[in-house]
Amino acid sequence: MGTARDPIELARDNWRSAGWADSSDGMALVTSVMRVQQVLLTTIDDLLRPFGLTFARFEVLMLLHFSRVGELPVGKIGERLQVHPASVTNAVNRLEGAGHVTRRPNADDGRSVLAAITAQGRALVLDAAATLNAEVFLNVPLPAAARHDLYELMRRWRSEFEDFDE
Repeated sequence: MGTARDPIELARDNWRSAGWADSSDGMALVTSVMRVQQVLLTTIDDLLRPFGLTFARFEVLMLLHFSRVGELPVGKIGERLQVHPASVTNAVNRLEGAGHVTRRPNADDGRSVLAAITAQGRALVLDAAATLNAEVFLNVPLPAAARHDLYELMRRWRSEFEDFDE
């Protein structure tokens, strides 16, 4: 039995054969980024499942953990995590139901709602972060310099798509 070729490499060859050589490397790069995202999400979801968290809920809890006073307006959470308000509301609802956050009206403006991390939520997210650090973030299969360089390249790419203000 022979060694299987990388399916994205095969797709790149097909792109070239179809007369699209000028876009074949871009297609392979974009497809690779999408595939790495799928692999990472599956791995992270598997690791967070025992904590009763999804990556979206983990991000909400970490953002609240790192906030100055442990609470933020729900709209600000959406802005910082770059997700749709409905997604944040869903995550906060589930976290509140599990006792990891509380919600209250924002006394400063009377319209928005503040989400605050609870002691239980803080303990949970720190345990989950320790697992992700040990199992994923410390084990990115690239040399340290390459990790930094790839991050900077991805940051520039995101900037080109106006993903954030510089």
